[in-house]
This record gives sequence, structure tokens and C-alpha cells, in this order.
Amino acid sequence: MESDLKHNTEGAREVRCTLWPLREVWMKVGLEKLDMHEGVTVKALLDSGTTGIFMDRDFAEEQGLKLVKLEKPVEVKNVDGTDNNGERIEYEIECNMYFEGHVERIRVDVCKLGRTKVILGMPWLVAHNPEID
Repeated sequence: MESDLKHNTEGAREVRCTLWPLREVWMKVGLEKLDMHEGVTVKALLDSGTTGIFMDRDFAEEQGLKLVKLEKPVEVKNVDGTDNNGERIEYEIECNMYFEGHVERIRVDVCKLGRTKVILGMPWLVAHNPEID
């Protein structure tokens, strides 16, 4: 019994050491304009702490994606509940997203993200129902 406990503890340490440097999860996705069927490949950040699907406004404009004005702007909150210093979400885009043979139409809120171009948050993760054992 004692040797089994030691073995299990060593295995846990190995897993922690392997995962330790992993701070962010990124995936390459293709985004396609609906009207012109032109596309771009971009690195998207998977973020289970984010409550939406977001795209950087500068990136969206550079790519010529069609911005659709929202009827009512959405305030952006930080993790701690304070107001974000950036702008409100006033636009969304709709596009096709491709990932490893999978294609889907998504709606994305547009706001200032800085260096990150696309964030896939909980709505995307829930829709794709990843199974974790």
C-alpha cells in the first residue's frame, strides 16, 4: 500500500511538471467573410474565464470584416467586476470559422483586445462540449 501511494504521488508530480509552463491555450482558426468568401488564419485564445466570444476591433477593421452595430452597447467588466478602461461593445461580426475540418458560423463581439486578435470563451467551449476525464 505504501509503495502504491508513493507511485501515485510521483505520477502527480510528473503531470504538474509537464503542465507547469502551459499558461495559455491557443488554436489556429480560419475566419471567412460571409459576403466575399475571403478568409484569414488567426491564433485564437481559448479562455474558460471569458463570458463571450470576442475579436479585436482593429483586427476586424484591418481584415475588412462587416461590423454590425448593436441596438444597445454592452459594458465590458474586468474579472474583479470593475469597469474596463477600454470601449464598450458596440459592434458584432458574423463569420464562418474553420478549425481542423470543422466549420461553423459564429457571432463575435468586437472590442479593443490589444495584441490578442480573437478570444473563444465559455459560450464556445460549452457549445463544443469538451470531455475532460
